[in-house]
This record gives sequence, C-alpha cells and structure tokens, in this order.
Amino acid sequence: MAEARTWPAAPRFVYGPVPSRRLGLSLGVDILPFKTCTLDCVYCQLGSTGRTTCRRRAWFSPREVLAQVRAVLDSGRRVDHVTFSGSGEPTLNRNLGPIIRGLKKMTKVPVAVLTNGTLLTREDVRSDLLAADVVVPSLDAVPARLFKAVNRPHPSLDAQRVIEGLVRFRREYKGQIWLEVMIVKGVNDTPDHIRALKEAVAAIRPDRVQLNTVVRPPAEAAAKPLSARELGRIRRLLGGRAEVVADFGAGRGAGTRTDLEEAIAVMVRRRPVTAADISRALGRHRDEALKAAGHLIKAGAVKAVRHGRKTFYEPA
Repeated sequence: MAEARTWPAAPRFVYGPVPSRRLGLSLGVDILPFKTCTLDCVYCQLGSTGRTTCRRRAWFSPREVLAQVRAVLDSGRRVDHVTFSGSGEPTLNRNLGPIIRGLKKMTKVPVAVLTNGTLLTREDVRSDLLAADVVVPSLDAVPARLFKAVNRPHPSLDAQRVIEGLVRFRREYKGQIWLEVMIVKGVNDTPDHIRALKEAVAAIRPDRVQLNTVVRPPAEAAAKPLSARELGRIRRLLGGRAEVVADFGAGRGAGTRTDLEEAIAVMVRRRPVTAADISRALGRHRDEALKAAGHLIKAGAVKAVRHGRKTFYEPA
C-alpha cells in the first residue's frame, strides 16, 4: 500500500489584490518556494535567483491553494484577474494545471499566468496552461549571447528552443497571449536586436506585444531603464500590436479588514511596492500607507529604496 503524502504546513499562497498595469486588481497566487526559477534575469525585482532549475515539482497541496483563493473571492473584494505570479516561474509547479482547472470550476474571474515561457517546449507544461484565459510569456532576447546576458538561463535552455516553444503553444492555445519584452538600456535595445525580435514576434503571433523596462529595483544595479521616448521608438519599430505598458491608473480597491502593516509586509515579500501601490491595493489613504510602512522600517522588517524618482519598499 502506497504511503500517504504529507504536505508541508500551508504558507500564504495568495496576496493582494494588488494593482497591475495590465490586469487591473489582480489576486496574486504564488505556488513556489521563493526565487525558484529557470532564469536569473539581471532586471528581476526579487533579486538574484542563485541556482536555476528546470525540474518540475509539487511543493504544496492544491486543495490549500484553492481554499485560500476561495476565501478572498468569497470576501466580496474586487478581483479583476486571478494571476499566477510571485516568487519565480509558476510552470515549475507540476500541479499548476489542476489548480487552474480547479479555479475555473470555482469562479468566472479570468485566470492569468505570468511565465518566462522557457518550459513551453514541454507538452505537459503547454497542457497545464490551456485552461488559463490569459498567458503572459516573456521574450527579452533572441540571439543566444543576449539571452545569456539578460536572462542568465539554466544551462539546458536555448533561446531558439524557447521561441519554438512559444510558436507551438500559439498553435494549441485558444486564449490570449500577451508577449512581454523587457528592455534593458544598452543591452537588448539595439536596432539589430529589435529587428530580430520583430521576426520572432511574427512567428509567435501573440495577441499583444507589451514593452517594459526596468521600473523597479533590479537584481543588478547595472540594469538601467529606457525613457518613455526610447520605448516609444522601439514600439514604432516593432509595429503591429506592440504597446508600451502603462502605469496602473484605476482607482483604489475595496477596503480590507487585514491588519495594514501585516498586509504591507506580505506585499513587499512578493515584490517592491510604492506607497501608491499599497494605497490602491489595500484601499487605504496614502498617508496611512506611509505611516504603516514607516513603522515597519523602524521595526527592521522593511527598508525604503530609492529608484529613479520613486521610493519602493522591500524586505529589510
């Protein structure tokens, strides 16, 4: 008789809803141990991955994940998308498919998956994503040398194979594909690379191409952002359905009964946030968010980091 599986005590799998530039008020679902990823991107807002991996594992109980999502949805708070994101590459969790299908039975709220797309060469990964409403893969660099420079991939990964996986997924998937391209100043922003990227986009045929740059504190200080004008130039070169991803501009979300400082601490563990992010996500006045963040800084739980013209809060 097979031994029953014992799952670890459930952490908090959900966070938010948080304001998203693309997905409105997004309820984040994080089903990975922190920084579990196939890549170690120089621009990553979570810091360096360290040791990359391509091994899929089942870390947590799908039942616990679904129960935590249901609790937020049943609370009546506004949720525009349930979004798999957070601590790394969500397709590394081999229970991703069952969790997505469980969510689709539970709610009509659209399900989105943010993925780096590196495992789409695998049939099981593509199958897991078929039930999602929106898949947002990334493609930052086409030539192998740039792929290694920007994304610092697991040794088994190859840029051309990643593109082939995206092309194959487009043939099988009926939902929306929004291809994100992260541009790092002086690295992957040359006209030659943009032309190569345009050819890859034509083969992949995404519904949107969303240009982004380094707007949050990156893993490597040398990773610098482009200006709005520079991104606009690249958008024009790509043409078609390319767009520059704009800042989230919707109003504040519904109020929360969660302790404000605890909620902020959870948010900053997932990604750096500004006071405006906190205010919109938790339905609190900006002054309240600043005051609570100040308490966390004094307690040594959070630190403030200046990036560009904005102050971000991240774990101390």
